[in-house]
Amino acid sequence: MNKTYVSYNNIISSLGFDSETVVENIHNEISGLKLINNQAILPESFYSALINTGDLENAFQKLHPNQDYTRLEKMMITALHKVINDSNLELNKRVGLIISTTKGNIDALDDNNSFPKDRSYLDVLGKAIKNFFNFENDAIIVSNACVSGVLAVGIAKRFILQDVYDHVFIVSGDVVSEFILSGFNSFQALSDKPCKPYDKNRTGINIGEVAASALVTKNNTNLAEEAVEILGESSCNDANHISGPSRTGEGLYRSIQSAMKQAKISPSEIDFISAHGTATLFNDEMEAIAVNRCNIQNTPLNSLKGYFGHTLGASGLLETIIGMHSLKNNTLYASKGFETLGVSQPLNVIKQTTKPTKPLQTFLKTASGFGGCNTAIIYKTLT
Repeated sequence: MNKTYVSYNNIISSLGFDSETVVENIHNEISGLKLINNQAILPESFYSALINTGDLENAFQKLHPNQDYTRLEKMMITALHKVINDSNLELNKRVGLIISTTKGNIDALDDNNSFPKDRSYLDVLGKAIKNFFNFENDAIIVSNACVSGVLAVGIAKRFILQDVYDHVFIVSGDVVSEFILSGFNSFQALSDKPCKPYDKNRTGINIGEVAASALVTKNNTNLAEEAVEILGESSCNDANHISGPSRTGEGLYRSIQSAMKQAKISPSEIDFISAHGTATLFNDEMEAIAVNRCNIQNTPLNSLKGYFGHTLGASGLLETIIGMHSLKNNTLYASKGFETLGVSQPLNVIKQTTKPTKPLQTFLKTASGFGGCNTAIIYKTLT
């Protein structure tokens, strides 16, 4: 069977404008979450991880744009530019482009936004990214709630194995906006404190913004040092509720089981889990149930939401990249904010950043989202 790899990558975030800087900050357990007071987007104070506008503008202008771009487009283009450069690939017909996002340019609908409202259409976002880099193929948009970033990797792998493309660039991103914050606030899901995934004192979610980019390729040469092989992937919808996760974790359970079957590995061969961990009562409980049903409850597990908040359609790719560097650095990164287990089933949540006693070889990335969507991908180091 042909193999596929995730290789060059980049992160634009509140913790830095490249993957290495971001990972170093996570290693030092530094969070990008800060208390925000901005009544233009939410009447109450809220915790979020926002990209510095001045830093973003400085980085973007170095790419010499010849027209106006939205905040999200600037984030995505800046993230993707480095990955394309590092890959040294010609952007021909055998190269695909996938954009994963939950809401895209949703802020174009705000009354005070200078862009026309049709800029909010996802195909318009796709064309903006495609045309900036002169991709020959149209962008494929993956917008499936909060699993979009992980699902994009699985779709890229399938395109390559079906011989549609040899290489696929993925760029993921979402911005913090009035629309998104008000939506989560209407669920009474926003926390007025830094989020604490899986902790018994968790009080809800923080929303953050990020852009992340990576190359999925069939080539086993000219790979990044932290490149990984995609061993198995799966996506399953439990069709439970538009916003409430399954109480039995059925969709996530089936996704993990299917990914393990495709990867031909047993639960004991997974070295750590990069989980979704939104710090809401129902999501964390559902994940704990699914993890126990898969018999991986003793496997070290973290959520990275305590560093970035929930970055929606970008979270899965962001956390995949950090997982790749975790394998390369042979380091288990702490699940920031976690102190005392607050779910009904046992989990081995990583409390402190640490070096394991044996080399890390594999990790499982999971994600779950509104509408009952669930995804799981298993990655393996090449060294």
